[in-house]
Amino acid sequence: MSIVILGIDLGKNSCNVVGLDAGGTVVLRRRMRRDGVVAFAAKLAPCTMAMEACCGAHHMGRSLATLGHEARLMSPEYVRPYVKAQKNDDRDAEAIAEAATRPTMRFVELKSEEQLDVQTLHRVRDRLVGERTSLTNQIRSLLLERGHVVAQGHARLRLLLRELLDAGADTLSPRMAFLLGDMRARWEELDRRIGAFDAEFTAMARTDDRARRLTGIPGIGALNATALVAAVGSAATFDKGRDLAAWLGLVPRQATTGGRPKLLGITKRGSRYLRKMLIQGARSAMPTLARADTAVGAWLRALLARAHPNVAVVALAAKMARTVWALLRHGRFYGPVPRAMT
Repeated sequence: MSIVILGIDLGKNSCNVVGLDAGGTVVLRRRMRRDGVVAFAAKLAPCTMAMEACCGAHHMGRSLATLGHEARLMSPEYVRPYVKAQKNDDRDAEAIAEAATRPTMRFVELKSEEQLDVQTLHRVRDRLVGERTSLTNQIRSLLLERGHVVAQGHARLRLLLRELLDAGADTLSPRMAFLLGDMRARWEELDRRIGAFDAEFTAMARTDDRARRLTGIPGIGALNATALVAAVGSAATFDKGRDLAAWLGLVPRQATTGGRPKLLGITKRGSRYLRKMLIQGARSAMPTLARADTAVGAWLRALLARAHPNVAVVALAAKMARTVWALLRHGRFYGPVPRAMT
């Protein structure tokens, strides 16, 4: 059996595999369990193993790579056009194998176990932040129903809770006071756990050379730097900085036809978490950068003169993504470029 490309449609328990020979003819169709895929690949000569970049794909790719095979991961969006007729698991595996043969296909770099660990830490922290936001919003609504209006910000809410619960105020019923006290204890526990994650990310940014270089960029701290290094690695997958910005969904969506270019809003493709972190970092750094006598400052002032501040924030985030690519790809350190003298 001369299999050159093996397309694998991954599932939680079972997987469909389709093998192609050198001419692109289907020579194998089979359904097997996940551990059976590795056992079957161990019997094959080194070939290309193609999969969609989904949950469990990186672990499977590393397992197949140790057997001497070439693992190729692709975005499901790029595989979808190759599905013929009705969609099923077998057709999906065939489409994956066929898509992997295309010379212009874009592949996802295999992530190491360390990168996946850091990404998991970020996902858990983001979930805890969401829980804290939901909890504080519920506290605000309960207080509002009892005539207590709280300004925005956690500090104002903590102060009001202290006045109501610790100062012995009689404005709350005993049942409501007990409930709010329990919710405040939960809030403090979430703060403690989120702070522990932040301390761990700070320690990572100090010890990892790539993350330490990224923290020199205005608007990028330990949280952004570790998340970007975990997701991008050395940025070898991207040929230029704009490719990274496009992968993060920070470039305009195109609707060009008949030679008439038309740019719309940003695509919002890729990781929503990374895009959110970059935009938040750009928003915090924009006032300082706009006052700086640098090339970025001059560009930003000119942009703010003709565009909405929110548009300028996204444009600055895209420029930050390009800078991240340059530092990771070429191993450089960030340094502001002085404004050119006219």
